[in-house]
Amino acid sequence: MVTKKNIRNIPKYMLDKIKNLDNKMNVNASKHTRFYKYYTRYNKELCEVIVAVRNYHKKWFCKQVVVHAIHNDKCFLQDIGKVMNFYKVGWFRENISKYPKWYDYDWGWYYDKFFNINAPIVNKEFIATLSEYKYSAVNQFTGNNILEYLRFYEKYPQTELLVKAGLSNLTTSKMVLKKCAKDKKFCKWLYDNRDQAKNPHYYVSSIIRAYNQNKQIDEMYKQDRMKKEFGNANNFRNLKETFQKYEYPKLLDYLIKQKTDLHNYNDYFSACQFLNLDMTLDKNRYPKDFKSWHDIRTDQYDTQKAMQDEKERKALYEKFNEVALKYMPLQRNLNEDFVVILAKSPQDLVKEGECLHHCVGKMGYDQKFVSEESLIFFVRYKNKEETPFVTLEYSLT
Repeated sequence: MVTKKNIRNIPKYMLDKIKNLDNKMNVNASKHTRFYKYYTRYNKELCEVIVAVRNYHKKWFCKQVVVHAIHNDKCFLQDIGKVMNFYKVGWFRENISKYPKWYDYDWGWYYDKFFNINAPIVNKEFIATLSEYKYSAVNQFTGNNILEYLRFYEKYPQTELLVKAGLSNLTTSKMVLKKCAKDKKFCKWLYDNRDQAKNPHYYVSSIIRAYNQNKQIDEMYKQDRMKKEFGNANNFRNLKETFQKYEYPKLLDYLIKQKTDLHNYNDYFSACQFLNLDMTLDKNRYPKDFKSWHDIRTDQYDTQKAMQDEKERKALYEKFNEVALKYMPLQRNLNEDFVVILAKSPQDLVKEGECLHHCVGKMGYDQKFVSEESLIFFVRYKNKEETPFVTLEYSLT
């Protein structure tokens, strides 16, 4: 077991390697802190040492800040802290900072998973020189968390086969590793489908389901992604109210085969409901040519909606005019300079609001007018009756 007493200073040859890599990456002139990692043995145990590097007044500084041991779930820390997802390094000991920060402290420890810093590796080849990891294929591992990979390798030797197949993204999945250990057919299937399985965005559950159902991985992934979107989003409420949970797979399979998505289907479904079509019938739920029927139904929706809106608009205008005529006697001349004009149509409200930059043309003032809840008057200069000046709301309730 590694302890603080086992931690040694960075060897001279390793400092040179770190500096050379830093120079190659063209960041040696930067005043910002950057990180590198190298591998070594402390107390006969493989360790990952993370160093912080910084330039200050033409000097180059490098020091150890984190030490991970392969068989320990805690790591050792010095002069480093974490705020949200950002790492802060203290440089008080190097006289770069005038005052110590809260993260300037001697070696302590914390949970390993919180300080797995993604950083360039200086000596990855060192691991393959150790007898216990000679056949780990670590040099072919494309991930950055090498210790996590080797921890799985010690428990599941199948990780070597996955790495050699180009499937580094699956080497830390217990679900995949356990299935590889029990099912040789799965190993062969995974190798044959490695071009799809290596996609880092695919869910492991999608890969397993594709194998179990003898389907393509990308098809299962699309279905799982849509299922997740369907379950989390609130904008598919009408679909959720119509489709039972056991019907979800059929719907999602249909969308994948039709090469469409939930948003297009939701538009189609809403249009059909507006048109009063029976959506319990499969011919309406699952039309054979979705794109064609989507265009037809949405066009029909647009046409009928426009007609409905026109009827509603006409009825609104008629009612508005009726109320305006009823209260026309309230319209009057205030004095020699001003007149008070009663609004005669919803369009009058819109124009007034646009000219005076207020909300009388919106926010339901037309509905309040026709329901005789309140009236809208325009106060104008007598010699400029067409020019908006002041808008007045008069409550009738």
